[in-house]
Amino acid sequence: MKKVAIGVDIGGTNTAIGVVDAEGHVMVKDNISTPSHGDIDQYISDLAAAIKELIKSVKLLNENLEVVGIGIGAPNGNYYSGTIEYAPNLSFKGVVRLVELLRAHFPEMEALALTNDANAAAIGEMIYGGAKDMKNFVMFTLGTGVGSGIVVNGDLVYGHDGFAGECGHTTLIPGGRLCGCTALGHLEAYCSAPGMKRTAFEIMVQKNATDSLLADKSFNELDSKMIYDAAEKGDKVALEVFEKTGEWLGQGLADTVHHLSPEAVFLFGGPTAAGDYIFKPTKKHMEKHLLPIFKEKIKILPSQLKPGDAAIVGASALAWKELEK
Repeated sequence: MKKVAIGVDIGGTNTAIGVVDAEGHVMVKDNISTPSHGDIDQYISDLAAAIKELIKSVKLLNENLEVVGIGIGAPNGNYYSGTIEYAPNLSFKGVVRLVELLRAHFPEMEALALTNDANAAAIGEMIYGGAKDMKNFVMFTLGTGVGSGIVVNGDLVYGHDGFAGECGHTTLIPGGRLCGCTALGHLEAYCSAPGMKRTAFEIMVQKNATDSLLADKSFNELDSKMIYDAAEKGDKVALEVFEKTGEWLGQGLADTVHHLSPEAVFLFGGPTAAGDYIFKPTKKHMEKHLLPIFKEKIKILPSQLKPGDAAIVGASALAWKELEK
């Protein structure tokens, strides 16, 4: 009997669903709209139907399948309570008892658990990726925001209320840029993909860099891939964006290392596709800020999760982790 798990990634616009085997391969996948109407009962009904349809389709390929559980990654997902709480980019307001509502459709499911998306990525790295043999590491996800998942002694750190691991909201520059959470100067405001865009525009204004390959791009149009492409062509603004981002991220990672002494820090997300442009300055500036006892001991590594399927795979890993208990 081949065992598989369901991974569900709830995003602001779409919800991705996949059936994942024990090696981390996505056998089948689908997505449904994450509604803007805020009707949680209708959404749960649609989600349950989509999951059941995927299970049905994969069993047509191999009837000797056992679905061991469902893992869900979502913004502001609380592992302890199984709730999504005050997620700013979802239409569901207040506290949503997601696990309880979904379990009503899958009473026989052995494992059904929820956590936030960055924690799901960390568990995915531990179960399927580059952290398989590690007991202490941190995963940073760089995208619209900066998320993180912390693993200590082989277990994800949730804290007393389920919300531990918000390293992206470390204060980097007091009184600095406005963060998406409305506070000032957080790491996320500088090292997220929107943060990199803001850095590019600040540099172009400061240096009147009208000859930059990025100068004709609007803020909404510009993305981290364009900055990378410009850096590849030697654009000075783009190269400085990566240097500055690495400087800020390295400083933030040094704080994390001082708190946790991890074996490695994994970086995941769109900006990390730039490779050495982001990894080299990040490593350099992290080492600059580290205490001597930590220098040259902490690895900074790219995630080994497949970008297109990482959210689904990471969420499914939560189900496997539940079965270990």
